[in-house]
Amino acid sequence: MTNILNIHSLSKFYGKRQVLKDLSIQVSKGAVFGLLGPNGSGKTTTLSILLDIVPATSGTFDWFGAPGSNKARRKIGSLLESPNFYSYLSAEKNLRIAADIKGVPYSDIPRVLEFVNLLDRKKDKFQIFSLGMKQRLAIASALLGTPEVLILDEPTNGLDPQGIYEIRELIQTISRQGITIIIASHLLDEVEKICSDVAIIKNGVMLFQGKVAEILGDENLVEVRAQNMDGLEQGLNALPLAEKVTKEGDLFVVRLTAGVSAATLNKDLFGKGVVATHLVSRKKNLEFEFLEITKEL
Repeated sequence: MTNILNIHSLSKFYGKRQVLKDLSIQVSKGAVFGLLGPNGSGKTTTLSILLDIVPATSGTFDWFGAPGSNKARRKIGSLLESPNFYSYLSAEKNLRIAADIKGVPYSDIPRVLEFVNLLDRKKDKFQIFSLGMKQRLAIASALLGTPEVLILDEPTNGLDPQGIYEIRELIQTISRQGITIIIASHLLDEVEKICSDVAIIKNGVMLFQGKVAEILGDENLVEVRAQNMDGLEQGLNALPLAEKVTKEGDLFVVRLTAGVSAATLNKDLFGKGVVATHLVSRKKNLEFEFLEITKEL
């Protein structure tokens, strides 16, 4: 599949502090790509470099198979910070200013307003919008001119559950139109639900890149709890079928060998005098894998 973005050994220093360390990433055309990492991991710095807002200390990147340029930049819509509009102007007038900056005709404004479900609020002042509506208007602004790539930095930050749901639905709708989307986020649930691909970074270092489905995989995980947790831990560690045992709160998460069922685990524990009070198979989630990947750094 064609890569729409290639990043090669990108590094960035702010004074003596290095925030990116030889970062290399590939984003394929049509992907919903999540740049995942804790706050301060270098996500926003990476996006700022890609948008020519700040220069890299070293390394290169190319968009659409060529070095970054004004021509390539016109194919990219972005939302890096909180929506920045004039509070006393209407949604439509704010988008007219954005259209002037981008060199896009005003005739495109009704299209993007309808797309984010704000066409009937086009005459309303920005200052009366909810946070979710403000974020949707910002995405409408980023979509002016029909970009091929949309870059979003923490798009659901600060929103209530309804606002988060609306933005996620909107991102999925945009993706279905064939637009490549790059999302920086520290929210594991957000990336797991809407992204097809992910790169995990911490302290400016790349730890993993691949399909979200590859991370989740088909590992055989079981949650287990007993009244005697010390005895349960000893029993689990003595079982060959338990490849890995991890404590999570008031239970253990056990990775079983392939083909072994939770019922077999229960039987073997009972044989060691351990009675499980909770035994549930579960699908591996991104939070579990993220903690596994990042705990060593």
